[in-house]
Amino acid sequence: MQIFSIRQISSLKIRWRIVFYYLRDMERRFTTYAQYLRRATGLERVQKISVDAGFTCPNRDGAISTRGCAFCRNDAFTPRYCSGTRDILRQIDEGIAFHARRGRTADGYIAYLQSYSNTYAPVDELARIYARALSHPSVAGLIIGTRPDTVDDEKLDMIADLARHRYVAIEYGIESTCDATLDALGRGHDFAASRRAVEAAASRGIAVGGHFILGLPGEDSASILHGTADIARMPLSSIKLHRLQILRGRLPPEDKHPRYIQRHELSDPLRRRGARQGPLQQRHQGRRQGR
Repeated sequence: MQIFSIRQISSLKIRWRIVFYYLRDMERRFTTYAQYLRRATGLERVQKISVDAGFTCPNRDGAISTRGCAFCRNDAFTPRYCSGTRDILRQIDEGIAFHARRGRTADGYIAYLQSYSNTYAPVDELARIYARALSHPSVAGLIIGTRPDTVDDEKLDMIADLARHRYVAIEYGIESTCDATLDALGRGHDFAASRRAVEAAASRGIAVGGHFILGLPGEDSASILHGTADIARMPLSSIKLHRLQILRGRLPPEDKHPRYIQRHELSDPLRRRGARQGPLQQRHQGRRQGR
């Protein structure tokens, strides 16, 4: 554990908020993503750089559908410097500059292939793109965002070979453990496909992340808690929980009315978990709520 002296705190101008969050991390009952990346890369400060490698998706090119998933709007989360027509190394350079202008300096960077399905191409093309991203001198690793139904043994073997020498992870868009919800979202695959993809990657020693959405239509607090048991049994290295976003016109007509989208309150089991927070977390939560 790193210890700062009073002189170091003063000379480095470490604000009280940074000290607070550092102490709060010591109380957490889970590993934060920043802590995880520090352990995985050996670097103190790591920043992800979004990259658009020009891929598409089977839910957009007609293999499954042309409408996309109900929640997917790529330009809602893609930085301006990202473009599938730009060279990957140029995007990384512009991404580093983008974060530097906002005061986000780092010891190393993770190239994050975020847009669409970044395993949706022949394996030789994937290997070329991944190698291009990893060739940047400031890049410490690679994260491949994709769907669970666009991987196979050949692709995973190639990624596993890269992961033996560099930090390389796959992040699957799993979204839900409920097949009825996945069908309503127009995903085009079931939860079993996600489980198989996660297990296939993890069995090869690849770090695997899972993305899930909270508050999906038809799901309540009970179903979310039930799904956590399925998630806990999966060999995931990281989990990302997204807030709900449903695009207009992407749900069946009977689901368009706002009454079908519930606002989830904390259930009793979740409240009991919250009651076991450490005193530092409770004080911070009280200040945020005006107490």
